[in-house]
Amino acid sequence: QGVLVPGLGTFAVVHEQVDGAEEVYVVRRPVFQLDMDLSCLRGLMFPTMIIPGDVEIAPLDYWWLSQTTSLPPDVLRDCVEETVLLYSFQLRDGQHLAFAFGDIGILSCQDSVLCMRFHRTCVERLESWDTWVALLLT
Repeated sequence: QGVLVPGLGTFAVVHEQVDGAEEVYVVRRPVFQLDMDLSCLRGLMFPTMIIPGDVEIAPLDYWWLSQTTSLPPDVLRDCVEETVLLYSFQLRDGQHLAFAFGDIGILSCQDSVLCMRFHRTCVERLESWDTWVALLLT
């Protein structure tokens, strides 16, 4: 239910209970817990997201990625590490560029706040029953 991208953070899906006027909703929604070197984030604020301890977190599966991209796992690992390192250097140097994650969302900095904005389609794929509640929470 979660994946750790070394040097960047953890993406996970959490269940959240919301009390509505007439019923209680339990929705699945994506979250991102930032895990970068704080020296790269000086002057930036970021939401503190704590992923519950019962959520299983797995390391990024380079072997699976290699099957979908036809690149060797070692090459993929190096690419991910270099990309995260480059992004952290850019943040440290005050370049607040957006970091896009395909169909998931965009890690961006606006008004000195670094946060993950999930695409609507990502939320809809996770929660098809109470999509509007999940979108409001995300």
